[in-house]
Amino acid sequence: MFLGTGGGRFAVNKQLRSSGGIILRVNGIQFHIDPGPGALVKAQQYGINLRANNVLLCTHAHLDHCNDVNAVIDAMTHGGIDKSGILLASKSVIYGHDGERPYLTKSHRSYIDKYMALEVGNDVQFGKSIELKTLKAQHRDSTAIGFKFFTPKFVLSYTGDTGFFGDLIDELRNSDILILNTLKPFGHKSDDHLSSDDVVKILKEVNPRIAIIQHFGQKMLEMNPIYQAREIQKQSGVQVIAANDGLAIDLLNYSFSMKHKTLNLY
Repeated sequence: MFLGTGGGRFAVNKQLRSSGGIILRVNGIQFHIDPGPGALVKAQQYGINLRANNVLLCTHAHLDHCNDVNAVIDAMTHGGIDKSGILLASKSVIYGHDGERPYLTKSHRSYIDKYMALEVGNDVQFGKSIELKTLKAQHRDSTAIGFKFFTPKFVLSYTGDTGFFGDLIDELRNSDILILNTLKPFGHKSDDHLSSDDVVKILKEVNPRIAIIQHFGQKMLEMNPIYQAREIQKQSGVQVIAANDGLAIDLLNYSFSMKHKTLNLY
């Protein structure tokens, strides 16, 4: 469930699209990824129970990705009365970066069972069936990361915010499902965000079963993400969905049901 598909300063400030993050449910575990401004409001609007969050994930310490991290922890734990949940985030979210304060407050650290600052290449196991690997990213926050989920039915990669760089395709290989933060439309280049042109290059090499573009900036919204997705699909040959706020997708429809995909297979 996409609690928001807006990204970048102008689109988020104007709330041209919402920015509450992504809810991912796999094997009884509810993950909440990148809870930006409005996470609580959009969860209520779309019928998401934040008390059911088991794992909170933040890719980096920019407002549109972690502004509501403390509010979501509050909602998850009844203000710390019911201590529960895990926060996995970049170093910048938990400890601060380049002189900036951390987004996670000292009091909210005590509300959850565990918090951990992740770096590129870390692996985390959830029970016996889900593994998470952190991915490289190229962004203004040098501690930024992406996430790759290995489940019994599919492998899903989420880029977070990143520009296109040489190793990115290798990071995303063997993914059945890609969620790509695509801030810019065709013809607009950014060093620290993906454009539609970059997504075409990625999809031609990775060849997932499906790609979902989201985290749209103002220029992307002006150009219409649906038309961008159609052109990306035409050029790459991969099915592409332009997410909208409130979009829910049954990921098993895009899985390889006969393959048990875990980290040790790669």
